Amino acid sequence: MRVASIIARLTVSEYAAATLINVVRYAITGSSGFYANDAELLQLAARWAADSVNFVQLRAKHLDAGPLTALARKLLAVLDPQTKLLINGRVDVAIAAGAAGVHLTAAPNELTPQQVRRIFAFAEQPQPVISVSCHTLAEVKRARDEQVDLILFGPVFEKRLKGEIVVEGVGLEMLQHACELAPVKVLALGGVTETNTRECVEAGAGISGIRLFN
Repeated sequence: MRVASIIARLTVSEYAAATLINVVRYAITGSSGFYANDAELLQLAARWAADSVNFVQLRAKHLDAGPLTALARKLLAVLDPQTKLLINGRVDVAIAAGAAGVHLTAAPNELTPQQVRRIFAFAEQPQPVISVSCHTLAEVKRARDEQVDLILFGPVFEKRLKGEIVVEGVGLEMLQHACELAPVKVLALGGVTETNTRECVEAGAGISGIRLFN
């Protein structure tokens, strides 16, 4: 059984009622070569929608605007309206495809949430959902002040390759601090697995990831 399905069926006996409130789930698509073909991704996306995953981020930096827009439209056709599609870094594609919004990084040369909202308004589109990835508490504060809708914070857990740590994790305590700082939902990102999901939720976070949902 996939992790998305397991989390979608959490019961009060597995978590205290308080930790079940607003457990936001955010799936991120794999990069080039992750799926055998578009059909495999679309089948998986349909399963995410059936499992009531809240958000899907289309992350396909290898695709140009045209193919990316076409793929986004295919995803929208299989996603339930309650599962919102966000496009990684491409406001133009999000508008052209009719996606709910975009995902941004905290990089200084990135479009700001305010700029994204202005572009959507100029295109006479509904106000977008904006998620931002943050790696420090300072970036969380900035995202909070820019009134984003979702913050992906991490990497929470370390990444190992052949037994060696290649990326340090910020840890659960820092994740909890991020949740306390932001009035919007903070999602744990990086190394989140079926076995440590409970700890992330108890820290006050939702969950996001690539391999977790794929």
